[in-house]
Amino acid sequence: MESESPLVPFPLLRTPIESNYRACTIPYRFPSDNPSEPTPVEIQWIDLFLKSVPSFRQRAENDSTVVDAPEKAEKFAQRYTAILEDIKKDPESHGGPPDGILLCRLREQVLRELGFRDIFKKVKDEENAKAIALFEGVVQLNDAIEDDGERVENLIKGILAGNIFDLGSAQLAEVFARVGMSFMTTCQNLVSRPWVIDDLDTFKTKWIKKSWKKAVIFVDNSGADVILGILPFARELLRHGTKVVLAANDLPSINDVTYTELVEIVKKLKDENQQIVGVDTSGLLIINSGNDLPVIDLTNVSPELAYLAGDADLVMLEGMGRAIETNLYAQLKCDSLKIGMVKHPEVAQFLGGRLYDCVFKYSEVLNY
Repeated sequence: MESESPLVPFPLLRTPIESNYRACTIPYRFPSDNPSEPTPVEIQWIDLFLKSVPSFRQRAENDSTVVDAPEKAEKFAQRYTAILEDIKKDPESHGGPPDGILLCRLREQVLRELGFRDIFKKVKDEENAKAIALFEGVVQLNDAIEDDGERVENLIKGILAGNIFDLGSAQLAEVFARVGMSFMTTCQNLVSRPWVIDDLDTFKTKWIKKSWKKAVIFVDNSGADVILGILPFARELLRHGTKVVLAANDLPSINDVTYTELVEIVKKLKDENQQIVGVDTSGLLIINSGNDLPVIDLTNVSPELAYLAGDADLVMLEGMGRAIETNLYAQLKCDSLKIGMVKHPEVAQFLGGRLYDCVFKYSEVLNY
C-alpha cells in the first residue's frame, strides 16, 4: 500500500544546519555558475540518463499489465527525452537546476502518467525466485566460517556482489539481458582491495568488539542484492542480538525491492518456527521507507520509519543510489555504514576510483 502520511526528516540525520546536509553527493553546479546555462557536469549526467531511455522503453513495451504498452512506451521515450533535452538548453526548466533526484523523479513521473506502475516487475520476480533457491546455501557457507572477522568480511563482499543487479545502469542492463549475472562468480571477481573508500578493516574490529542494539538498513535492489547480500548480513546481526529494521521503497522504481515485496520474500524464507535457517526473527521488522526513487533524501521518510529508527545505534545505507550518489557524506547521530558498488563511469571519475569499484564507508559516533 502507498503511504498516505506526510513525510518527515529521518531522526538520526544531523540537522542541515549542523551538517550542511544535501542529499546529492556530486555537485552538478556551484553558486557562481550561470543559472541559465548548463554546466559540463549537468550535461554529463543528462547524457547518462539519455543513454538509459532505450532499456526503460524496452521494459515498458513488455509490460503486459498496461493496455497498448508499446505505443505508451514510445510516448515515454519521446517525452522523457524531450524533457532531458529541454534541461540541456535551460537548467531551470522542469523544476531545475537538475540533480540526480530530479532526473530520477521526472523519469518516474512520465512512466506513471502513462500508466506504467512497475515495468521491472517480471524480472524482479524471476530474480527473487532464483535468489531464494540459493539463499540457504549462501547462509551455510557463511556460517561455516569460524572467525568472526572473516565471516563479516565474507558477508560484506556478498552485499557488494549482490548490488551489481542494477538495471538502472544502461551498461549493466545490457549485460544482464545478454548473459545474466552469477552471484557466486561476482563474489569471486570483486575488484581487489583497497577499494576507492575502504573502512572494512576498521569495521571488522568494531564488529568484534561492539554490539549494536538496533540497526536500520535502507535496502536497494531485488534479487541477489537483498536476498543473498542484505538478508544474510541482517541474519548475522540478529544472531548477535541486534534488532534489525529493513527499510524498503514505498513505490516501485527500477528493480528496487518494495516494502510489500520484501515482506513476501522474508515470509518465504522463514520456517514454521519463524526462523531463518535456525535464527530467530522476532527482532526483525520490515518498514515502508516512504521513498519512491532509487535515490533518497533523508529529510523525507515515512513517519513509521522515523518512529522505529529513533533509538537505533547503527544505520546502513546500501546501493549506489542511496549510499553513493546520495548520502555518501551525510552525517548521522549514530554509527553509520554506506556501502555499494560503483556502476557508472561518472561516479568512478568523481570518486577517483575504478568502474565496479566498491565503497565501504564506516563512521563511528562515540558516546551515542
